[in-house]
Amino acid sequence: MKVMIRRNSAGALSVYVPKKDLEEPVVAMEHPGIWGGSVTLANGWKLELPHMPDGTALPITVDARKTGD
Repeated sequence: MKVMIRRNSAGALSVYVPKKDLEEPVVAMEHPGIWGGSVTLANGWKLELPHMPDGTALPITVDARKTGD
């Protein structure tokens, strides 16, 4: 699914899912960097994000895969 990842003025990451009109903050990351691992959203969703270079400019729209837990 297409998701937009952005950082707010306080520096916190959030994910926006346009098809669901859902925006949730990222509460946990598998790796210290956001790319190439899974992130957990405040609503409990886990998303697998693609590999991207560190320092990739935000906001960015990427293909993510929702994993079931």
